[in-house]
Amino acid sequence: METHRRQTKWRALDAIPCNPSYYLMPIDTNEITEKVQQASTWVAPLREEMARVLVGQDALVDRMLIGILTGGHLLLEGVPGLAKTLTVNALAGCLDADFRRLQFTPDLLPADVIGTLIYNPQDGEFSPKLGPIFANLVLADEINRAPAKVQSALLEAMQERQVTIGDQTYPLPDPFLVMATQNPLDQEGTYQLPEAQLDRFLLKVSVDYPSRSEERSILDLMATSAAKPQTRQVTDRETVAAARATADGIYIDDSIKDYIVSLVFATREPAADLAPLIRCGASPRATINLALAARSTAFLAGRGYVVPSDVKSIAPDVLRHRVLVTYEAEAENVDSDAIVETILRSVPVP
Repeated sequence: METHRRQTKWRALDAIPCNPSYYLMPIDTNEITEKVQQASTWVAPLREEMARVLVGQDALVDRMLIGILTGGHLLLEGVPGLAKTLTVNALAGCLDADFRRLQFTPDLLPADVIGTLIYNPQDGEFSPKLGPIFANLVLADEINRAPAKVQSALLEAMQERQVTIGDQTYPLPDPFLVMATQNPLDQEGTYQLPEAQLDRFLLKVSVDYPSRSEERSILDLMATSAAKPQTRQVTDRETVAAARATADGIYIDDSIKDYIVSLVFATREPAADLAPLIRCGASPRATINLALAARSTAFLAGRGYVVPSDVKSIAPDVLRHRVLVTYEAEAENVDSDAIVETILRSVPVP
């Protein structure tokens, strides 16, 4: 009876999000929703500005906004030519944020990313030269082409928001967001990203081809030699910081929290049919990131509370790079996306 009551409540809540207080939640979500709607007035203009220079990447833009709101990093996987670089550059223009692009190559050194110490012969001292990672938005293009030393240099920056050069530690600017890209097809000359680094990415987003109509619109927009669309500033970093603080206060019901934990535990303690296919399940960082991403999804929808559909919509991007498959799964052409989809169907929704 209790399970049926919860399911009925959340189905109704999905259908009528404007009056959550009707469902007798422990706190006043109407007040939170008002704060969210006031703090998210910049979201719609930003989407419109991004759509002016981009076609068919609405889902990618929303995932990037989730990264901005949570302070999490994104791993974008897709074949070349799908506007990954253009999307990051356009977002930086909308936020008036510093943007740096790093082309990762096999001969890249850690100092090329984080910086190094330069000897000054006049005073006989070393002075720091900060690397391009000191920016608000950093595009790490083809990140899997860099060797292990460079990958390790990114770990401290991505997790601690700081960089150590010599014996001095330097904080990174706020907001700080790494958006890394990798090509899923060309594996020659690439290095597998270590599991510790993969776990630092909030989301792994699969960027797919546009539809026929979208590609026709791309042709109209970009098929000239002078085409180089630029975005205009829509908001600033202070407004985004305030929005992030508001998103942190979005309400998550205990039943939703239990649902998030159940999804993550289903990757570690899988059902009998999935057990031979999963080599390693998601870490506790996945649980935290799933809650953060669900809050940001609710924020983008203008709600002060999280519903199960928020969790389900973002769960594949949070879990796909954290669920490692076995050789048996690879032999059967079963990838982590298929496993996560099966888990989402099998775990009861509150």
